[in-house]
Amino acid sequence: MAEFEGRRLVCVRGERRIFAGLSFGLARGGALVLAGPNGSGKSSLLRMMAGLLPPAGGALLWEGEGIDRDPDAHRRRVRYVGHADAVKPALTVFENLETWARLWGGRTGAGERTADALDALGVERLAEIPGRFLSAGQRRRLALARLLAAPAALWLLDEPRTALDNDATARLDGIIAAHRAQGGMVVMALHGGARPEGAALLSLTRAVDAAAEEAADEAGCQPEDAAKPC
Repeated sequence: MAEFEGRRLVCVRGERRIFAGLSFGLARGGALVLAGPNGSGKSSLLRMMAGLLPPAGGALLWEGEGIDRDPDAHRRRVRYVGHADAVKPALTVFENLETWARLWGGRTGAGERTADALDALGVERLAEIPGRFLSAGQRRRLALARLLAAPAALWLLDEPRTALDNDATARLDGIIAAHRAQGGMVVMALHGGARPEGAALLSLTRAVDAAAEEAADEAGCQPEDAAKPC
């Protein structure tokens, strides 16, 4: 049974329809990999799943109820890691992560969760280094450590392996597997590389084509002309 699902989702950015008619279902312990060319809406879909971008059509449901019924509850059960690492340059690595741990996971045990998360991502030795001195890969590891510093049921990851070396990638894959083994769920956009074991694939290509056909119909084009300007 799907814990988290989307039904006939439509995404519009500016005045352009990005995708339409997109549906998915994700059960506890499941993983979903988003596939599609650049501009197909993978990042937009992740932001939509996080409650940061409202769908122009369709619905997102958690246990059968729309996530818009209680946005605060949905934010508590989601951790979203996008392209921006959001590392404060003046704070140390530990201070950056502990701030996040306190904000989203509560003050109790925040220091311990922070230390454990840094260790899991292999950046514990950088704990006292200010954020401005981190490399791109180190910043990425710090951003991903938030998943462990403030646990939540659903992880939404936008190309999480970007800038990671082999060691960091292996650590991330192990962390994702452990999260799923405990009943957690993961949705991730990947640009190449192996999918997590047993992960379902959601291709946005058909949804993009559906959006183009609908736009063509609204403009009065024939279906065979959908790829051409009207």
